[in-house]
Amino acid sequence: MDNSSTAECSKPSTVFVEIRSPGLMTHSSSHTRKRAACNRSANSRTTGLSARARPWRQGRETSASGVGLGNPPQNPNQQPGNRMVKSSTGNTSRDTAFQAPGTTVFVGQQRRERASIDIIDFSPETIQEWHGADVATCRTCLAGPTVSWINVNGVHDTGLIEELGDAFDLHPLTREDIANTSQRPKWEEFAAYAFLAMKMLDDGGPKRGVTIEHVSLILGPTWVLSFLEDEGDVFESVRKRLRTASSRVRSMPADYLAFCLMDAVVDHYFLAVERIGEGVELIDEQVISNPRPGDIHRIHRFKQQMLTLRRAVWPLREVVGAIVRSESELLGERTKVFWRDLYDHTVQVIDMVETSRDSLASLHDTYLSSLSNRMNEVMKVLTVISTIFIPLTFLAGVYGMNFKNMPELELKNGYYAVWAVMLTIGVVLILYFRKRRWI
Repeated sequence: MDNSSTAECSKPSTVFVEIRSPGLMTHSSSHTRKRAACNRSANSRTTGLSARARPWRQGRETSASGVGLGNPPQNPNQQPGNRMVKSSTGNTSRDTAFQAPGTTVFVGQQRRERASIDIIDFSPETIQEWHGADVATCRTCLAGPTVSWINVNGVHDTGLIEELGDAFDLHPLTREDIANTSQRPKWEEFAAYAFLAMKMLDDGGPKRGVTIEHVSLILGPTWVLSFLEDEGDVFESVRKRLRTASSRVRSMPADYLAFCLMDAVVDHYFLAVERIGEGVELIDEQVISNPRPGDIHRIHRFKQQMLTLRRAVWPLREVVGAIVRSESELLGERTKVFWRDLYDHTVQVIDMVETSRDSLASLHDTYLSSLSNRMNEVMKVLTVISTIFIPLTFLAGVYGMNFKNMPELELKNGYYAVWAVMLTIGVVLILYFRKRRWI
């Protein structure tokens, strides 16, 4: 393009409105052709730029082949199509932002405790336990005919998760879900195993309240992997049954062990809901009899705990329902009836949670109504007192005037007569109010 056309391209663009005039239409068309030529020249100059000078734009252009479009990444080395990982508190962590799908990154409360592995390997005749085991010991459990329960305490150790993932051939997305404590409850089937994520609730009493913890279960042909955030869990009853030779779990396959672990978690849902229900009943009686300003804070705390319960329990019904309908070879026919029973328990917990939520909502209204009624009682008493003193004030005001020609002022017993009249009026008004049941 010559210099004259280049000079025209540098001129500011003008917006033309279509007017039905042949001359103006011709001028607009010629201007359009000039602008198109300028655009082609600008595009030819742009293609000569280095791709390194605009790395994020290159990512956006390659997204047309299947990668999702998005804002330019802050890191120049970031590959297109990555996702932003958020912590359990809802804030974006700089260390975990824009990680590729399948990247094992811990999301949750940072911990300094060392992760540990506990193994229980059992059969109908024998049982062995290891505390503080290593990954090599876990690999030996894969070859034996016995059933193995491998419990990992501490999902913050992503290196240990990667080692176990390599030993048990876990999918990268499964490893990512294990380390993500904000993962929603889910059931996912793979070729050689099934993955289950859920929330474990522990009732810490009136002071601590209900604590929630992320739990991941991986069911294999002869083994079960469980991942917890820390060493505290609700599986002690399962361990006691495993140590008893005559228990059913010793003679059942691995899927029944997974059921026992889930059943223990659901049983603690009942305990948490019952404790909150007892607290709601106590505060309900107090709100009706003697409402206090601090009761509203207790009601709000119970509502928050019930909301936490609902978030944990409500998706679990879909998870257990998917397990019941599953046709995976990992789930035997003998355990189907137990999974259906667990589904009934889950539905029962949800009903209890919804009932408690309705009770808390009505309790909040009851508290406000009690305060309003109490205020009405106070205002009624003040109104009665004011009504009684209105005629008395009138009499005192009349005889308190400084007129000289007031015959009653010169009466010998006028003072006592006024007192008698005032007392009579007060007694009559009180009797009238009591007859009308106003006091």
